[in-house]
Amino acid sequence: MKIIDLEPGDPRLAADLLPVLRELRPHLTPALFGEIYAEGHPQGLRFSAAYDADGRCTGAAGWRIVAGTCDIRKLYVDDLVTASASRSTGVGRALLSYLEDRARAADCRLLDLDSGTQRTAAHRFYFRERMGVVAFHFGKELDAGHENAVGPVG
Repeated sequence: MKIIDLEPGDPRLAADLLPVLRELRPHLTPALFGEIYAEGHPQGLRFSAAYDADGRCTGAAGWRIVAGTCDIRKLYVDDLVTASASRSTGVGRALLSYLEDRARAADCRLLDLDSGTQRTAAHRFYFRERMGVVAFHFGKELDAGHENAVGPVG
């Protein structure tokens, strides 16, 4: 398995990564995804793609390094998804390990993510990977005032 970071403008974002990411974030269109990455990249948003030996994208991760008063510096995972046909083959574990290595290299104190309460299979995976529930995450949906309002947290 090969994991690579994809920069804005890389054609593999739309061709390879987005179809996998849409399994978790079905509201994303190519245009909206492009807008989000264009705005998020200067804020630290990055995307990494996992490829199998045949060159197929089997996993995707969206992440950023965040500085804050609580954790000082953490790697926050916005998105972590394995293509449905590749689940239980080690893709998720490899991506999480890759992100943990990135976090350690950046001197982060925490690798952090949110997971929707309905995603019980994902929760079992995170527990197996020795992640714990360390906080409640509260949110309030706001009317974004346009048709591209973001869907629920996955």
